[in-house]
Amino acid sequence: MCLSFCASNNKRKRVAMRTYYSKHSDEKLAEIGCNICGSRDFEDYFVVEESRFVKCRRCGLVYQNPQPIFSDLKNRYNEEYFRYELENEENFFNLMLLGLNDISFWSITANFREREFLDIGCATGMLISYMEKKGWKGRGVEICRESAEYGIKKRGVDIFIGTLEEASFPDNSFSVVHFSHLIEHLTDPRSFMLEVHRIVRGNGYVIVTTPNIDGLQAKIFGTEWRSAIPDHLFLFSKKTLQRLVEETGFEVVKIVTWGGLAKGTVPSIVKKPVDKLAKLLGFGDVMLFLLRKL
Repeated sequence: MCLSFCASNNKRKRVAMRTYYSKHSDEKLAEIGCNICGSRDFEDYFVVEESRFVKCRRCGLVYQNPQPIFSDLKNRYNEEYFRYELENEENFFNLMLLGLNDISFWSITANFREREFLDIGCATGMLISYMEKKGWKGRGVEICRESAEYGIKKRGVDIFIGTLEEASFPDNSFSVVHFSHLIEHLTDPRSFMLEVHRIVRGNGYVIVTTPNIDGLQAKIFGTEWRSAIPDHLFLFSKKTLQRLVEETGFEVVKIVTWGGLAKGTVPSIVKKPVDKLAKLLGFGDVMLFLLRKL
C-alpha cells in the first residue's frame, strides 16, 4: 500500500508531497500492451525518473511501458519499505477510515450475516485489527514480508505473505474485499480484478482506492504530481478504472474523490474551499470505487 505522504528518503525535491517510491537499476523491463483493451497503439505521456509513461490511444489508460517484470519489482517491497509503512501507518489508517465513512460502510454492511473482511496490501495490519474489534473476521494479504510479520507478531492478525493469486482463497470467501493504493502497483490489474471477483461473495462489496490521473493535482503538476512515480505502473482515471472493473464482472455502486490541492502548495484559505469542491464535483486527487459483484 502506498498513500500520498512524503517519505523521509525521497530522492528529489517536489512541488507537492510525494509518495514513497523506489527503483532499482538492475530491474528487467518488458514492453506490454494496454491492460484494459489490449491495444499496442499508444502515445508518449510523460517520463518520470527515466520511467516512461504512455497513454493508450484506444481507451485512454496511462501506464508505464516498458515496465519492470514482477520477479524484479517485488524486491522493492523490503525492509526500507516496511520502515516507511510503519512510520506512516496512523496516517494511512485514518485516511482509510475516512474513505469507509464516505461510502457509509457501516450502514451498508449493517445487515451482513457473514462478516469476512479481506484487506489486500494490508501493510502492518492496522485496519484488519480494527475491523476485528468491530466484529468482523479479518484477513490480509501483503507482499512485504517485514510488514506482514510485524502485523502477525505485534497485532496477532492473519496475513498471507505473498500475492493475492498465491493465497489461493476458496471461491466466495469474503463479504468485503478492500485494497487501498494497491492496484496502481500491480503488473496485471485485469487478472487481479478477476481473482477478486472469484473470491468475493455475490452480495458483497469491493472497495478500491487509487490516485486519479484526471484530478486537479495531476493536471496542474504533470510530472511533478506526487503520484507520478516509478512504483506506480498504472495511473487510472474514473473512466478507465470504471471500464476495467465493469469488464471484470463488477457494477459501480459509488465513486467518491478527495484532495483538491496538496498541503503546502497553496495557503490554507485557498486549499479548504478547493478540497470541498474536489469532493463535491469529483476532481479530487484520490478516488474510491465501491463495487458489487455481478
